[in-house]
Amino acid sequence: MIEIRNISKKFGKLQVLDDLQLQLDRGECIALIGPNGCGKTTLIKIILGMVMPDSGDIWFDGRSIRKDIDYRKHIGYMPQIGRYPENMTIGQVIDMIRHIRKSDAGRIDDSLYRDYEIEAFLHKKMRTLSGGTTQKISATLAFLFDPEVLILDEPTAGLDPLAAEILKDKIIKARGEGKLILITSHLLSELDDLVTQIVFMQEGRLVLHKDKASLQALTGQSSIARSIVHLLKSGV
Repeated sequence: MIEIRNISKKFGKLQVLDDLQLQLDRGECIALIGPNGCGKTTLIKIILGMVMPDSGDIWFDGRSIRKDIDYRKHIGYMPQIGRYPENMTIGQVIDMIRHIRKSDAGRIDDSLYRDYEIEAFLHKKMRTLSGGTTQKISATLAFLFDPEVLILDEPTAGLDPLAAEILKDKIIKARGEGKLILITSHLLSELDDLVTQIVFMQEGRLVLHKDKASLQALTGQSSIARSIVHLLKSGV
């Protein structure tokens, strides 16, 4: 589905990504984890076409993204902090994104729209929203266009427990539908019920890419968080 081929990126003298290679497949929910500054955000921006790598390439469904920018319409992205025009209402923002993505054709997935009762807030301006409500809007927009790939950056940050559980259920359902889901999170305890694979990065390099069962068997631990701590203590 997505092939990351020998991606390297520097910002000045700082090597942010160093010859990174990954294969990300449909039907997998993949945790992209690592310490701050390990290159996670830069990798996401390269996949989204927001940053150009110094070398290497990204292939999406068998085509280089350098040759096919339309691939982005197949991706739903939920940023860690959603930034929207402050003077627009929620309804105007949703209409604007629908227009940009030309979503008249194809299935629209409005289940989060219903579950989060977004209709009751359509008149509210973005600048008046709490962080949690903004997160709900970002989650709704990520799933709204029924994308093949979902990239979710700290998706439950700022959500109340009920809203977080609604989103987790939605992620599990999307995984069951064969979508590729990439999640970054510092709250490893929240990932155990969601993810099927773990990608761990350090200093721009791939440390490991394993399915959850293999990681737990390797470390003898019962959770992702304990498995990662075990590896770090053993000097992985």
